[in-house]
Amino acid sequence: QMGSTWYIQLTDDAGTGSADEAIVAEALSAAQAEVNSYLARRYATPIDVSDEADSAALLRSITLDLAEYRLHARRPPVSSEVASKRATALAWLIRIADGKALLPTAGELPASSVQGPVVGSSSSAREWVRDEIADL
Repeated sequence: QMGSTWYIQLTDDAGTGSADEAIVAEALSAAQAEVNSYLARRYATPIDVSDEADSAALLRSITLDLAEYRLHARRPPVSSEVASKRATALAWLIRIADGKALLPTAGELPASSVQGPVVGSSSSAREWVRDEIADL
């Protein structure tokens, strides 16, 4: 879990004593894209889980673990706890991509029509607020 002191230390490149929200937004955006890159092998992305609380919570947790790693990687060394959370998140995403795990949903999600590698990006209108990421 990343407290506010770490939050500032990992993002305050200018030495202002406060977190740089642009750096946080970049880490979150990259983490979301990474999650979508795995999910796109099985599901149409970005996935709308607005009515799926369990899936939303799980995807949020996975995304935040990846974003946390990205922020820590800016100021090595990365702790074994943070690296382990990333490894666990990636292992789950690989299982999803390989069809060995499914998202916990009440209904069936649209399947991906992707056949082979995909290059591109997508983003959701979801905005992260500092309170959601301050306690990573």
